[in-house]
Amino acid sequence: MRFQAAVLRSYDAPFTMEEVVLRTEPAVGEILVEIAGTGMCRTDLAVRRSAGRSPVPAVLGHEGAGVVVRTGGGTDTGTGIGVGDHVVLSFDSCGRCPTCRGAAPAYCDSFASLNLFGGREEEPPRLTDASGEALAPRWFGQSSFAQYALVSARNAVRVDPALPLELLGPLGCGCLTGAGAVLNTFGAGPGDPLVVLGAGAVGLSAVMAATAVGAPTVAVDRHPGRLAAAERFGAIPLPAASPDLPERIRRLTGGGARYALDTTASPVLVNQALHALGPTGTLGLVARLHGPLTLEPGTLDRGRSVRHICEGDAVPALLIPRLIGLRRAGRFPFEQLIRTYPLSDINEAERDCDAGRAVKPVLLPDRTSR
Repeated sequence: MRFQAAVLRSYDAPFTMEEVVLRTEPAVGEILVEIAGTGMCRTDLAVRRSAGRSPVPAVLGHEGAGVVVRTGGGTDTGTGIGVGDHVVLSFDSCGRCPTCRGAAPAYCDSFASLNLFGGREEEPPRLTDASGEALAPRWFGQSSFAQYALVSARNAVRVDPALPLELLGPLGCGCLTGAGAVLNTFGAGPGDPLVVLGAGAVGLSAVMAATAVGAPTVAVDRHPGRLAAAERFGAIPLPAASPDLPERIRRLTGGGARYALDTTASPVLVNQALHALGPTGTLGLVARLHGPLTLEPGTLDRGRSVRHICEGDAVPALLIPRLIGLRRAGRFPFEQLIRTYPLSDINEAERDCDAGRAVKPVLLPDRTSR
């Protein structure tokens, strides 16, 4: 099967639109999905800084949504998903390790290998370019910067066909991560003060989720436009350059935040967030730090703690329907974060993402294929 995809051939090269070849049919438990739209996440762009650990050439993309056009092993995928279903695609997991069996698939023993560093072992290559050169397999179990994606059915969550499918992909990662941190990791509720550092797609999803459950929120960012968005979604905006930021947060949260979510990976902001927490407060980190983190004296006093959060501690099949329900109720308007681009304009979308002109680019593939 031949179709168009955006290929990253080297870490410092632009994406190129190419014809790629899928050389296998779906196996048992797999589905072939025609992509309606796929979000661009900063994790996709972080491949450029992966120091060779994420293989190229590759088809990236891991916030896909589309229509199932084929299933493997007959009609039973083990999930009830069949041809014609509308699905949102999320991260890959093995389904067998202790954490997967314990309803924590984001901490799957094979998470890194399945999602970041080459995918499942396969011979011969499933996806090649037109000349037959192998392309790195199934980024986050998807490789959805393409017209089609071959994925494990356990990665997919069936959704109502009445929904705008082309816009739903970010629910599989960016929105899942921010909202899940608030709803799952923190379990925030009415009156639990929260501070969100970084008002990008993940941070604004956290703001929306916090507002939905009645948790008063302060949003910190350096971009006035993103602070304005956070304010529209119910947060108190606070510029990152504010003098004595921890003290200002403490005043705005009635003595200290109960929870803090950092999406910036800035050691300075991480320390300021810890200082802004009240007793026994928790700071969650969702962005990978690029160097050692030195904690200032006193940051962990009074029972404060810090932990990493992956994929919002989510079981996608549970959280994605919950977010869709909140969206239907007008309490999680994530589509307001989205700016759409043709897949062929992927390099423009990347530039706009890097420059802060687009909070959440969503790429729309052309419908033609053969």
